[in-house]
Order: sequence, then structure tokens, then C-alpha cells
Amino acid sequence: MIPGPPGGPGWNGRGPRLRTDIVELYILRPQGATFDLLQLRRVEPPLAGTWQPVMGHIEAGETSGAAAAREAGEELALNLADPQQCTDLFALEQVHPFFIAEMDAVFLTPRLVGVVTPSWEPRMNGEHDAFRWTPVERAGELFMWPGQRAAVAELVDLLRPSSGATLAALRVDRSSLVR
Repeated sequence: MIPGPPGGPGWNGRGPRLRTDIVELYILRPQGATFDLLQLRRVEPPLAGTWQPVMGHIEAGETSGAAAAREAGEELALNLADPQQCTDLFALEQVHPFFIAEMDAVFLTPRLVGVVTPSWEPRMNGEHDAFRWTPVERAGELFMWPGQRAAVAELVDLLRPSSGATLAALRVDRSSLVR
């Protein structure tokens, strides 16, 4: 049995907790024959000054897709269900675990990819003080965390012309983005 939160089913009180309540959303914008990736600079500690994708907590009763949609709306004023803003949504297959010692927790974070229209621009809330569009092929080197670099590498691989069947299998039904 997979350990859960303290007191939850499967948690035996030994070792770090397993958390799956964070979602990441990578935003792509078409740029000619390729894509740019949106990176956001965090304001608050512990990640202040680092470049991140959209990240947020999954609330009770919320799916990963619904959490990503809510976070996109809160952080960027982006409506993932609106085809005038977002043309497609995909799940990344790989989940990259990370450990935060201060919380004694291992995180498994679902990752999604939103493709926005070429003219869309973010309207940030106070969680970020800057944004930049980076060519997707270069974006991985600009993230500091190995899991985020791996997510970008997976993205680049999925954007190859021969990945059509894989992309179709990873497409997220945007009508499912409600709680």
C-alpha cells in the first residue's frame, strides 16, 4: 500500500510522507515552426527569484486538470477552457518525484501543458514579478530544478512531428476542467 498523509490509510508513521497535492502547468505559445515556453519569476520564499511554470496546490475534490485550470486563471488570467485563449491541453506522462527536507515529504507532481494562442499574454497576480517567453528548446537549461528540466525535455520530445499518436493519447478533455 502507498503511504498517505499522517494518520491516513497506508501511512505507518515511518519515513517521509508522500504528497500528490501540487500540480504544474507549462504554457506553450506557437512561435513560427516551434514554440516558446512561459517562465514566471516567483516573489515569495522559498522559491523567491526562481523561474517556474505555473504551480499550485490541488484543493479537496479537485482533479489535477481542474487545479491547473484554476491556477492558470488565478496566476495568469488564462482560461484553459476558452479556445480564444488556449488551443490545446496535454498531460505529460512522466512524474518526477522531488523531496523537500523541511517538510519531510516526497512529492509526485502531475504536469500538464497548455498551448495558448499566438497573441495571448499573461496578466500576472502578485505571486510573480516577471515573466519571459523562452524558446522551448532552451527553456530546460533556464529552470533550476531537475524535474522541471526533465519535463521540458519530455515536452521537446513530444513536439516532434512523429509524436502525433502520443499527443493524441495525452490530450486532456478541456470540458473536464471543472470540479
